Amino acid sequence: MNMASRLCRITVYFATALWMSPAMAQEDDVFAFIPDGGRTLLAPLLEDAPTEEATAILTDEKSREEWLAYLQERSNELPGLGELDEHQLLTLADYLFFNMPLAVERMPADPGSAEWGGVLPHDGRDLTLNECQFCHIITVVVTQDRPMSQWLGTMNKPSHVEIPLSEKEREALASYLVLNAGIPEDLVPEELRAGGASY
Repeated sequence: MNMASRLCRITVYFATALWMSPAMAQEDDVFAFIPDGGRTLLAPLLEDAPTEEATAILTDEKSREEWLAYLQERSNELPGLGELDEHQLLTLADYLFFNMPLAVERMPADPGSAEWGGVLPHDGRDLTLNECQFCHIITVVVTQDRPMSQWLGTMNKPSHVEIPLSEKEREALASYLVLNAGIPEDLVPEELRAGGASY
């Protein structure tokens, strides 16, 4: 990462820290308007699933379509799965496609006793919040409705290639944004609206 990129990240980090007042920090998640990613959707399902099924999910490899079919088929059997809407099921299937089977070093010895939030890989929402807002106000990213090719094109520009993401993480992030970005600006909290700014 070059000096300009580091300086940008450091500056935005401190500006954000100063901008977030103590009252705002005590509010419920100011980013709650951004749809949950696959990690957030999957963790409670694994906690409630029988150990054998949780293990099977974590060790299986399927296409996006196969994961979606599996989730739809199991929606009446797995606790909590039936509460997800079609859009959330697509987001979850997408996450499973990019991240399963779980890397051996992340696999808990006893899946039934794992705290899944810390075991599962980051999802597209995590990556958006962790990486994109170092140099952008988050609204600039999540209000754009763009196809995969455009998201990947942006991520492969010189100004973005130094972001420490693997190629697979870039694709997963782009795919999450295709499914979940394009949020109308009137759903964005007032304090997070870009006001026309692009950076």
